[in-house]
Amino acid sequence: MAETVLTNTGLDRFLELLDGRPEHRDPAFRRAAEVVLGLLALRGADRGSGVPEPTPELVRRLLVEDLPAFVYVPPGELSGYRAVVGELAGRFDGGLRERIAAVVDESAGDFERAMADPGNLTWYRWYASLLRTVGTDLGDAEDVRRRIGALDGAPLPDGVLRADLMGRTALADTVLAEAVARAYVRDAEEPPAVGPLLSDHAVAAGVGRVAAALLDRWTAAGLADQLTGAYARFAPGPDDFPHLVLADALLDEHMDYYGDTSIAVPPPGEEEAGDAERDADALLAAVEELAEEEYEPYGGEAPHLLYALYQRGCAADSIARRAAEYEDWSVDPALEDVPVAVPEGVTGEYVTPPVPELVRLLGSAGLGEDDRARLEGPARELAAVADRLAATGLVLRAGDAFGLTPRGAATVRYLLRVRRVAAPTAAEAVAWPAAELVAAAAQWPHTPAARVLADWLHARGDTADAWAELLAAFAPAHAHAAEGADVRALFGLLDTATAPPGALRGALRDPVIGASALYALRARGEDADPVQVPVSARALDLLDRLPGKKGPLESRRAAFDAAAADWPGGSAALVKAMAEADPHGARRVLGPLGISLP
Repeated sequence: MAETVLTNTGLDRFLELLDGRPEHRDPAFRRAAEVVLGLLALRGADRGSGVPEPTPELVRRLLVEDLPAFVYVPPGELSGYRAVVGELAGRFDGGLRERIAAVVDESAGDFERAMADPGNLTWYRWYASLLRTVGTDLGDAEDVRRRIGALDGAPLPDGVLRADLMGRTALADTVLAEAVARAYVRDAEEPPAVGPLLSDHAVAAGVGRVAAALLDRWTAAGLADQLTGAYARFAPGPDDFPHLVLADALLDEHMDYYGDTSIAVPPPGEEEAGDAERDADALLAAVEELAEEEYEPYGGEAPHLLYALYQRGCAADSIARRAAEYEDWSVDPALEDVPVAVPEGVTGEYVTPPVPELVRLLGSAGLGEDDRARLEGPARELAAVADRLAATGLVLRAGDAFGLTPRGAATVRYLLRVRRVAAPTAAEAVAWPAAELVAAAAQWPHTPAARVLADWLHARGDTADAWAELLAAFAPAHAHAAEGADVRALFGLLDTATAPPGALRGALRDPVIGASALYALRARGEDADPVQVPVSARALDLLDRLPGKKGPLESRRAAFDAAAADWPGGSAALVKAMAEADPHGARRVLGPLGISLP
């Protein structure tokens, strides 16, 4: 084992008090005892009795925070740590044993999950586990030195990034160093009768050195020296990940869009694997250059552009349309996310699209040559930003179209995942349960949503069961959605012309999409019983058919009155049905018409 760092933890006294059963003489139990007593003492447990006195709060922290952060525990030895806590609690009176036992039982599942969670790995814990798999004596620094070189290029666990281990290691180092410093100050201010936990000599070398020595003792002897010396490349630190600055900027963009890292962005339609870290560094260099004055006014928008392109499912966007939005021109919301075709072999200076194409892109019929001339300057400035990004090979611009290349899509997805943003691959999204997919797709632009929904069905053979499962997911997603209309709109993205008729008939009774299923069957010339469609589904169908905020107020009110005239019970009954089926949507559509909800 590595040299003892903490003193006066009560380890010898604790081992003397045990009954000498064989399991208590096991080296694994003794190691667990050293770790548990040491961590409890570091965290401020009272050592007045000669051993650290556990409290429920300290024990839970030990099990679900400290051990998963600092200690490598070989498979099959976790129970020893719980046993040490129980034996230690038994040394005290006043019902402490029972209270601690309750905490250990309550925390057992969290403890095991935390210790096994790849998201809690640090470089120390990871390499200790690898060293053990190749037969290393983790208590022998020389054996660790001899064998660590064989681990070059060892793959990380699935879903774990090098940046994840770096970040977790940096956090663990900081937390442990702070605990060491607090323990030293605490003992200096109120010297305990049993003696100090840390000697002046140990602390004189620096708190960081003490923390590193503890990690050596709790993972593998001499590992800290190897990972900061000859094998430093095995454990890169924060300075090796400059692109995390860009990852933070993309995280900010995601929070602006969705407000929650657990809300997924749509997967790219195509990705190309590369060296994600190197590509991310190249992208950062471009973004930093674009922040310079010569690229104003749009250079500083580079992170936003990258995120916006990814959030579209990596479908190409229009330079002219994006420039028009920046210049506060009116752009039809229905066209904002519509992809543009990428022309083949178009290079050279940017040219603003002709007026008819601008009308198509922006949805503004009154545009003329003067408008095109006014847009030319902003569009060229934005094209210059796209061209600088394109120089990395991760972004493309061809004519008016710009977007992420397949390798660029993989790079942005890496940057999002580094900051724990839900950014699935296409394969991962297709593997989701139907309910998860529908809830996510409702918040995506329609083009990637339609693609992923179709891929989900294709992956299951487009069977009647697959269709039935997907359609059944609409109502639960609708019940929990902030915008129910977004969930309902997904039905229109499905290729119902090829859907098994039995699945559509089964959806007739659905409280959300029953009316949509009825129309889909009728469009195919299939028999369908309208009586099966619930009142809520019919009310939602009428709500979605109202013009909303488009058109003159008089015509919008007239559309509602016409619908209400054919509704059993008239307008009051229709408003009630709409409000019950989608309160938020009914308020949004009917409120401007002067119609109050019940």
